[in-house]
Amino acid sequence: MSVLPSGGLALGTVSQGWWLVVDEETGPGRIVAGPFPDRAEARWAESARTSDVREVVRTVYGTRRNDGGLSQRPSPQDWTWLAHLGDQLDRLVADWDATISDEDPLTTLVVEVAGALAEAGLPLHDVSGPGSEVGGACLSPEPGLGGVLVTWRQHDRMTVEQVAGATVDAVGQQVMNAALAELLRLRGFQVSAFGGGSGSLVRPAL
Repeated sequence: MSVLPSGGLALGTVSQGWWLVVDEETGPGRIVAGPFPDRAEARWAESARTSDVREVVRTVYGTRRNDGGLSQRPSPQDWTWLAHLGDQLDRLVADWDATISDEDPLTTLVVEVAGALAEAGLPLHDVSGPGSEVGGACLSPEPGLGGVLVTWRQHDRMTVEQVAGATVDAVGQQVMNAALAELLRLRGFQVSAFGGGSGSLVRPAL
């Protein structure tokens, strides 16, 4: 294995990294540049290229095959993201398996909602973990309603100790629930108020 001048890894006669690919009407995309060591450099090259060439160029991570084609692969950033999402999902209540199966559409919806919240930088509430007092988004599948109930859990200092007072606690809860609802609507989910505004029922996007 050796390092190519552009920063990609050469594995025999194939190389791995970020590539610029142009989609064609027939067959796989055509490689036009690469490999680049990171996504930022590839996107800079993409921006410079599309300003001069009237082609739709995509930035793709993968391995160039011996035949010159590209086998798309998860990037290091993708693996990091999937590990983070997995850590977030591990925070969910352990008895969910008794409520919904892996094949249930609600399971997919939970993962999609959790992913949208994590991408916004919002953590899930670690219900039974050592950081349970920190708070976060709570997800609860509701098979009878065909959706996932989403609410915000504030830090124990607000909800239990009420260091800022009951009014601030109540209003802060309303603000955060409204923010969650608006964010998920922005991501395309169907969102409706639940429990007098104490949470939101989230259904799959249309």
